[in-house]
Amino acid sequence: MTEIIAGLYVSPLEFLALLGALALVTARWLPAAARPRVTIAAGTVLVLSAIGLSAVGIRWQMLPVLAGAAVAAPFAFSPLLRRRSGRPPWRARWWLALSGTVACAGLIAAGPVAAWAFPVPVFPEPSGRFPVGTRVMQWTDPHRPEGFTADPHDRRTVVVQVWYPARKSPAGARRARYLGRTEHEARTVSDALARQAGLPGFLVDGVPRARTHSVFDAPVAGGGGRFPVVLFSPGSGGVRTQNTAWAEELASHGYVVAALDHPYDSAAVVLADGRALRSRTSSTGDRGKDDELAAGWTAVRAADLGFVLTQLERLDRGEITGPLTGRLDTGRAAVTGHSMGGAAALQAARRDRRFDAVIDLDGYPHGPISPPLRRPTLALTAAITPDTDPRYLPCLTKALEANTAISYRLTLPGAAHLTFMDGPLYLPPVPSIAGSLGRAESIRVVAATTLAFLDATLRHKPGDPAGGLAAYGELSVLPPENSR
Repeated sequence: MTEIIAGLYVSPLEFLALLGALALVTARWLPAAARPRVTIAAGTVLVLSAIGLSAVGIRWQMLPVLAGAAVAAPFAFSPLLRRRSGRPPWRARWWLALSGTVACAGLIAAGPVAAWAFPVPVFPEPSGRFPVGTRVMQWTDPHRPEGFTADPHDRRTVVVQVWYPARKSPAGARRARYLGRTEHEARTVSDALARQAGLPGFLVDGVPRARTHSVFDAPVAGGGGRFPVVLFSPGSGGVRTQNTAWAEELASHGYVVAALDHPYDSAAVVLADGRALRSRTSSTGDRGKDDELAAGWTAVRAADLGFVLTQLERLDRGEITGPLTGRLDTGRAAVTGHSMGGAAALQAARRDRRFDAVIDLDGYPHGPISPPLRRPTLALTAAITPDTDPRYLPCLTKALEANTAISYRLTLPGAAHLTFMDGPLYLPPVPSIAGSLGRAESIRVVAATTLAFLDATLRHKPGDPAGGLAAYGELSVLPPENSR
């Protein structure tokens, strides 16, 4: 798939097919002298673009466009063929032609509407001074058995993708595919996410086609400086790439973001040997049992985060080979997550003193709230509605109030739960699903608020971050417990 025309969320080939189909349908209403030329030109453009789309793969959104053109084609070309054969041209009565034109135009219009509702995501250009590189690694913890399998010899394996400040890549360098290293991996993950959401896979077939702004294995930025580290855990069933736009924005500002796939929890994790591990976590419908299960899954994720930080320390020291050796400032590390990943971030910070800051992206704090948090914490929440779990804010507030460091709780007006990931880039812009901030604005707001917090806590930039955070929504500042 070539570049997408962002305003319509269609590619140039799809745009040509759309124009050809519309011209073919409306040619009947043009002056008689212009009809033959327009019909032939429209048919030629339509056929050539359809051939091109067949070569790269036709999206389902284009099927109604082609169907409308196919219905109109016999009526458009019949007068031309009859004239060439010497027979008098036949034209349908105006009222029949009008109803047919409206029906075909409706089919054709359904194409761009569907492409707008379920687009190929267009990732916003990172605003920082660094280009962005990305790399995928797979690590096994020899000290932890895999609790999701019955094999006593199976050890916990995680797949980690890092986004990092890079040197400028050559013109034409292939940008990294979204959702996976290969097309097969991207489609495997996309299909698994669709099944988990209860959607037919074809509705989101544009997602695995997307390209990001990162370049795989791009050389690390020059200068020899070391970059603060931000670890990320996705939501329940989520995958490591679900916050790619956010990760690229942070990396462009000089952070290294390491996002995890949690095997048997993420919708699908494709290992280096090609195996795809599917999620084995699911709700029982019983609130008490589900809370207990969620606390256990959160604990596994928290342990994964601590293990990955250890591996990054080893990578920085050169005990694991890689281009980021000597460039990771693991002494300045934040732990972050979305939804259940946010709960895991809170638990990881309680268990591991190496984390210097915590960001919870609309995550219900599953598990114990002791020992208390001892690190600056930012909790971003969606707008509170009657459908919000009434236990959420009291539980989150209780966890933050027990913190011995400062905490910020920022509620973003117009945000929904999926606002805090890449979802607004490819889901229908329905406020209850993706929020009402808009596709690009959702990404910008979440990145801007987290960057303000990280710059203050990891880079110790002067100034109170509360001023910048308050500009984006309703801010509550909870001072350290020992100062209240």
